[in-house]
Amino acid sequence: MSSTNFRNQAFLEEKCTLNELLDLVSKRWVCEVLFCIEEGNNRFKAIKENLTYISDTILADRLKLLERYGFIERAYYEEVPPRVEYSITEKGIELSTLLDGMCKFSETVRGFAGTSLLEEAK
Repeated sequence: MSSTNFRNQAFLEEKCTLNELLDLVSKRWVCEVLFCIEEGNNRFKAIKENLTYISDTILADRLKLLERYGFIERAYYEEVPPRVEYSITEKGIELSTLLDGMCKFSETVRGFAGTSLLEEAK
């Protein structure tokens, strides 16, 4: 992020924390990863299989972001081989409920209920 973009983002986040939340959830795959974990896909491989087109690097980054903000928890099990599981937190459930409402709203608003990019590519 350039210094001007950084200053702008910092200013907006100071004005209202909603701007920080919108910045987070607008990152590609964040909402899908959160929803996927909420649906019970709690292992990296299961999330990856459910979200076919996400790269390992982006998935790892999005998991770290969601954990940093307290929307998911990461549990590490010292077994052979080691195991990591993710779960949604109460805060994550609250966010997911809000996002689900926004999804439903977007489906009813003119201009948002169009053809997806995948459908257009066919």
